[in-house]
Amino acid sequence: MMKPILSRLFPADMWRGRLSVLVVAAFLKLILFDVVWCTGTTFRAMSDIGLYLNALLGALLLVLPYMVSRRFWIAVAVMFLADGVLVANLMYCRTYFTAIPLDSYLLAGNLSDFTASVADSMRWLDILIPLTTVAAWIIGRRMPRRFPPRSTLRYLVCLAVAALLAAIAAMCRGGFRAHYSRLQESCYYTTCTTPIYTVGGSVMYDILSGNSRALDEAGRARIDSWMEQKERHRPHRALPDSIGVRDNLVIILCESLESWVIDRKVDGVEITPVLDSLIADTASTLYAPNVLTQVAAGRSIDCQLLVNAGMLPMQSSVYSMRYPQNRYYTLNRALAEKNGARSYILTCDKPIVWNQEPIARAFGIDTLLTRSSWRNDELVGNPAKLSDGSFMHQAVEKMQAGEIWPVGENAFLQFVTYSGHNPFRLPENLRTVTFSDRFPERMRDYMMMAHYTDSAIGTLLSYLRSRPDYDRTLIVITGDHEGLAMDRAAILDNPDARGIVSPGQYTPLIVVNSPVGGRYDAVLGQADIYPTLLNLLQLDSYRWKGMGNSILDPSKAPFAISSMTGELAGDTTAVSPEALSNIRSARAISDLIISTDAFAIMP
Repeated sequence: MMKPILSRLFPADMWRGRLSVLVVAAFLKLILFDVVWCTGTTFRAMSDIGLYLNALLGALLLVLPYMVSRRFWIAVAVMFLADGVLVANLMYCRTYFTAIPLDSYLLAGNLSDFTASVADSMRWLDILIPLTTVAAWIIGRRMPRRFPPRSTLRYLVCLAVAALLAAIAAMCRGGFRAHYSRLQESCYYTTCTTPIYTVGGSVMYDILSGNSRALDEAGRARIDSWMEQKERHRPHRALPDSIGVRDNLVIILCESLESWVIDRKVDGVEITPVLDSLIADTASTLYAPNVLTQVAAGRSIDCQLLVNAGMLPMQSSVYSMRYPQNRYYTLNRALAEKNGARSYILTCDKPIVWNQEPIARAFGIDTLLTRSSWRNDELVGNPAKLSDGSFMHQAVEKMQAGEIWPVGENAFLQFVTYSGHNPFRLPENLRTVTFSDRFPERMRDYMMMAHYTDSAIGTLLSYLRSRPDYDRTLIVITGDHEGLAMDRAAILDNPDARGIVSPGQYTPLIVVNSPVGGRYDAVLGQADIYPTLLNLLQLDSYRWKGMGNSILDPSKAPFAISSMTGELAGDTTAVSPEALSNIRSARAISDLIISTDAFAIMP
């Protein structure tokens, strides 16, 4: 019974020509993609039967245009196109530990601003993927075309059988969407989604889960319940009214700044002398060196969501691309309610990068200064953009001239630097320090760039200290995210780098002119910065307290969860199960709030 059916589906004259070569090449292509992906993440996905069933389904789908058109060149073109998509996702994964979000495919034009970073994300292993297409073309062009009667119909039946098997595998796990979500939220399997379900599955998940939806009663109840649990098990606690008053807030988001360069000498060179002098003043500086990166695919713009709005990034989308018109509760809005503070964001990027312009409006920012606001007289990076040094000098000029933050005005200012962007190559004429060749080149470049940005920060600080309102100004310096990404492991293979470069993804939090000084050495997340600043600015009555907890609260849980890997860093031994559960579910609640624009309708 089974043999006649198989002989009809797999007739020798149909599967021994070009078709078999194309299907095998497509299947190997997808498996190679999975292997290369797993080399940088985890091989847990390779033990999942769904990976192989979905790879088979994907291979048959890739070859379908050949069966429909019966043109070999079309099959090769489709496979080369697939190669480009697969390699692009591997490159993206090396920085973001996830597949390219659906929204980001529309941002391909922005890659011209990050060509050096793109090239730096390539690996020699990536060439294996297009080589499968080259091999299929060389072998297949010498083989006969075989299209026996009803071959297209037979192929479609095979495709349907493969789809059925893949669907059964997904249904055994609760269905595609439910299983994908569980993997994504898992500590150990969060990077397994794309290998198991292919890039096409990741795109499908984005389509199914990313559309804006109305906030129904069930969703509202979930949000209310989470907030009640947070208030019960980890409430926001105000500081005494006796602490000093701060009316102005200056936030400096340093591109890719990691903590290990601070308070560090290498080859006798102090990497960040300006920042080191700040943290030495424990009376008026609050320093937390172990801020775990919690950004996701949005990277720098996710940092603004975490720090300015106290929310975690979305699970499968970039909030700034999908929901730029939402309403967010932010620090600048809280300051404006308290003392009428005017808010500014200063960046040397274009307003379209990460949708900065509409997000500034969504955050309630009054003035956005972007690339066209500056003289591009000193450039760093590839493509070249305004250097941190010139950026800070020109910003000081504008403040001195009263163009921004005139004296007497309460203000919120956010500086977004650029020079520290991967691949960290500082022009020779701007280098003031060098390091021994015994360290990896990428590490040396990173340290030189950190030293340069440190000097630029010193320029801004000198001006701020000269202002008559300095004593009422809180200055926050932090990294927007970690910087070394997939290079970290290779750097740590060098014995001289070990003990200097941190194996963890930590960025610093330095609060200058803080009414509460000291040092917090426990692990915190970027989401904990927002409630900490509410404390220091005496904004504790603001309606939105954020998803984290202030480091000034003695009961704060000393751990955080990475949005990229799902891994937990820190100590949870004294954390109650209820508080731990509330923290683990925070990202899903943040996703729900953003996707339903809940803050626009909830009090």
